[in-house]
Amino acid sequence: MKGILFGLAFFALLMSSTTAAAENFDGSEPLLCASVEAIDCVADSQCIRDTPESIGAPQFLRVDFDGKQITGTKRTSSVLHKEESQGQIILQGMELGMGWVFSLNQLTGKFSATLSASDGVFVIFGACTTYHQGKSVIP
Repeated sequence: MKGILFGLAFFALLMSSTTAAAENFDGSEPLLCASVEAIDCVADSQCIRDTPESIGAPQFLRVDFDGKQITGTKRTSSVLHKEESQGQIILQGMELGMGWVFSLNQLTGKFSATLSASDGVFVIFGACTTYHQGKSVIP
């Protein structure tokens, strides 16, 4: 009986934290995002799976929706366009002669980002958490 009650309590806690997490990714609060996986594709060649660091991507990014910026360890890129569609926020911009798209899942906080040029593309996968005055809040 105690096991069932513990299981129900744990399930209720899990469901409430999932609901709270979904509210954090609506674009109303800044985010701290970690790049986890990267793929490098060149035209007429095979794609290579690697770490974000190996392709020069920052390990951590700050997304400032109000300031319309994404900041990495070496540079800040302006968000030129923002769109909300089908449970995601899509940000677009330009950096180092490439166009980029950052797609954030509003329920999970996971993201994918692409940087593309005429001869190839980088794809980065990661996850975000809310970010308040230098403190991240892990949902």
